[in-house]
Amino acid sequence: MKENKMLLPSVFGEDLFDETFPFAGMTDRHGHDKLFGNRAGRLMKTDVREGEKSWELDVELPGFRKENISATLKDGYLTISAEKAVEETQEAEKKGQCVRRERWSGALSRAFYVGEGVTEEDVKAKYENGVLSISIPKKEAIEAKAKKMIAIE
Repeated sequence: MKENKMLLPSVFGEDLFDETFPFAGMTDRHGHDKLFGNRAGRLMKTDVREGEKSWELDVELPGFRKENISATLKDGYLTISAEKAVEETQEAEKKGQCVRRERWSGALSRAFYVGEGVTEEDVKAKYENGVLSISIPKKEAIEAKAKKMIAIE
């Protein structure tokens, strides 16, 4: 994809496609976001709320299909994964050359420690309007095994 700055609109020197973000300009000399690194565009934004009997997570996944989202539980970690692709078609090429692509495609995942007492049957998940809502019941923490010290002579 070739970028042509002359074709991109700007008003008063500001690129209309740039986000109004309080940390704008915090990029290194290669254009990578210093705050989030190279993953800035793929970050799963998540709200975590503590209820009386459960933890509630709302994960923003706009533009993802339900069948391309998964949630797995292993060793006390809940891992949320999602992937999407921007289709490159001959029809799109007939419409003209793309001078800027802002839509992201690829895979991403994020893990949350929920405790080893939580099972797959305990976790409830629902995907609606680009938000994955997950409910995780609070469980009694499993006591960690005590460390046994070995005497060194």
